[in-house]
Amino acid sequence: MSQARVLNPQELRRVLDHVATRRHSARNRAMLLLTHYAGMRVGEVAALRINDVLNSDNTIKDEVRLLPEQTKGKHARTVYLNERMRKEISQYLRVLRIRDASKPLFYTQKQAGFSANSLAQYFFYLYRACSLDGASSHSGRRSFLTALANKGTAIHILKSLAGHRNISTTASYLYSSPTQLKAAVELV
Repeated sequence: MSQARVLNPQELRRVLDHVATRRHSARNRAMLLLTHYAGMRVGEVAALRINDVLNSDNTIKDEVRLLPEQTKGKHARTVYLNERMRKEISQYLRVLRIRDASKPLFYTQKQAGFSANSLAQYFFYLYRACSLDGASSHSGRRSFLTALANKGTAIHILKSLAGHRNISTTASYLYSSPTQLKAAVELV
């Protein structure tokens, strides 16, 4: 099976512009950006509760501690939220106006939280609506790791951010474009 497409900034902008024209845009934007700005798996996004991201003083946490039952490998890990992501979550919570810490952070009209599968399906249809062939629920995560690698982030840091146990898994996520490869050989 082929790997999920890595989105460039223009493609991500196109998806965000599409999301802005639809219902639940604040929620959907925050869910999407957690994969692109924090490298979270779709199942991890679906498993988030309000108290995972909100401090007792109603500020957004800069570190989200995922419990083993919230992760793919059943190993607890920390997800770091940059300033942009914290602002996105804050904007979403203002729209949500619910502070019940036991509630899922993201939920459907029936007040039920998303499952990993239903959220993956949402991303599939979202990317398809934006004509991004090959993009899937894993595209945000791959785009996050590839963007950091392209900015010179060491692979052992990427491994930790991704929550991988083996560096070879992290390496398989990274995408090198032909332009990057050509530029690399020009360094010699």
